[in-house]
Amino acid sequence: MSTVYLTGAGPGDMELLTLKALRVVQEADVIIYDRLANPQILKKAKNGCEFVYVGKEDGKHIMPQDQINETIYQNALKHQTVVRLKGGDPFVFGRGGEEAAYLHERNIPFEIIPGITSAVSAPAYAGIPVTHRGVAVSFRVVTGHESPDKESSQIPWENFKTDDTIVFLMGLHNLDKISKKLIEVGKAPTYPCAVISKGTTSQQRVVVGTLENIVERAQGIPTPALIVVGKVVALREQLQWFRH
Repeated sequence: MSTVYLTGAGPGDMELLTLKALRVVQEADVIIYDRLANPQILKKAKNGCEFVYVGKEDGKHIMPQDQINETIYQNALKHQTVVRLKGGDPFVFGRGGEEAAYLHERNIPFEIIPGITSAVSAPAYAGIPVTHRGVAVSFRVVTGHESPDKESSQIPWENFKTDDTIVFLMGLHNLDKISKKLIEVGKAPTYPCAVISKGTTSQQRVVVGTLENIVERAQGIPTPALIVVGKVVALREQLQWFRH
C-alpha cells in the first residue's frame, strides 16, 4: 500500500528542513513540490525519483488546487512513497488539510510531516521575536491574500485593535489595503511594522517602518514576503543577527 507524506519543506533555509522530512525525501518514488520549497531539497532524492512541479504564484498557477489533489491521488496509485513537498508547514495556509481530506475520501493512507512556518522563522531571522516578555504575550497569523475590502471577508479585523503581534502571510500585494484597514480599526498610524522578503535565505531583505509609511518604504521589495505588525518590531535594533 502506498503512503502520501504531506511534508513541510520549511521556510527556505535548507538547514531548517526536519530530519523526518529529509528521510521521506530520500525514500520518495515521486516528489510533488511547490514553488516555495527550496529546490536544493530535491537533490537529496534517490536516483530515479520523479518530480512533479505544481507551484503557484499570483496570476500564474501551473494547475488549480483540485487538479493538484487529483495529481497526488493518481501518483499514489502508481508509487509506493509519494512526497507532497510544501513550503513552510502543510497546515499553515498550505491547503494541506484539503489534500489530506481528498486522500481520506479515496482511502489513500497519508501522514503529515510538519514544517517550520515562515510566520515564526522569518521574523526570527530578521531579529523580530513574535512574542517577548513585557512587549507581546500573543501573536496572530493571518492570510494576507484576502483583500480587506472584500465584502464577505472572514477576517475579524475589529479584533486586531488589541492584538500584540500580527503576521500576514502572502500579503505584499495587499500591503496598502492592510495598513489602511489596521489604522481604520484603531491601530495608530505610527504603529511599528516590517516587511520581510525571502526570509531565512541569502536573499533576505527587511524593511522596517510604520503603518503610515511602510508601503512607500517597501516599494520594489520582491515576493515571497510577509508582514509583521507589532511593538516587537522595535526589538530588531538589538536582536538582528542574520546578515549577508
